[in-house]
Amino acid sequence: MATPTGASGADPGLFGPASVTWQLHGDPMMWIAGIRALYLQALHPDAVRGVMINSSFLDDAWGRLMRTAGFVGTRTYGTTDAAEKAGARVRRIHRLLGVDDPELLLWVHCAETDSYLHVLRRSGIPLDDRQADRYLTEQRVSARLVGLDPDRVPGTTTALAAYFDRMRPALTVGPDARTVDAFLRRPPVPPPLVPARALIWRQVAALAYDSLPPYAHTLYGRPAPSPATVTHRLRVTGNLLRSVPSRIRWQLPPRHILEAVARLGPDTRPAPYTLRTRAAILDGPGRA
Repeated sequence: MATPTGASGADPGLFGPASVTWQLHGDPMMWIAGIRALYLQALHPDAVRGVMINSSFLDDAWGRLMRTAGFVGTRTYGTTDAAEKAGARVRRIHRLLGVDDPELLLWVHCAETDSYLHVLRRSGIPLDDRQADRYLTEQRVSARLVGLDPDRVPGTTTALAAYFDRMRPALTVGPDARTVDAFLRRPPVPPPLVPARALIWRQVAALAYDSLPPYAHTLYGRPAPSPATVTHRLRVTGNLLRSVPSRIRWQLPPRHILEAVARLGPDTRPAPYTLRTRAAILDGPGRA
């Protein structure tokens, strides 16, 4: 099936509205999934060392998080040209900082995609196994943008699980991971925002941590509630965040989704709860 391009024939970008990626990445639980990805990525000592030495994570952590979110938004909802240019910038930065080792990039990519898929499914998005595999196959396009060979990137949930099994012996919690953990639990904020950090951020970070796999809890040395309790909390949080109308949520910068819908038409609005009724998503690979 061809990817819809809208009445004007506008460029749908690298994925397009017929993709699973398009539907999932507009969900507000992506923010919790992103924090889970940071916890998971920090377990690889070489990957987290590169981040701590060569980036401004601690000095400008909020800026780095927003730039990452902007990159995800651009590659998902931006035009093909915008996504390719964003990928070229990321690859150039990786080369300059010396963090372009394919094995480390693969770990970062897999931790990210696993976190997005895991949190969204567990929080109530009705994604069946074929669609989950389709999502991972689509994300090979994202892997290419950061400099990876797509053929080396897991494209199914089975392959992704096997990859994590292979990586388990290399994972540990060293000083750098402890630094990331401490930051995520208590990030520095201006004094007026300290109450919000205690009231909101602490709960968000705790939920992201609790959703990690059991081996991660063991490595970090902090227990988590039972899986059933965590799943319940993810679903409650997801339902609460999704109750905020999308027209309000999508107004927040950088407004990638609103720009994509304006470009392609109102029928292209992301709607992850319709995935099970959108059989066309599985008819063919689309642009991805």
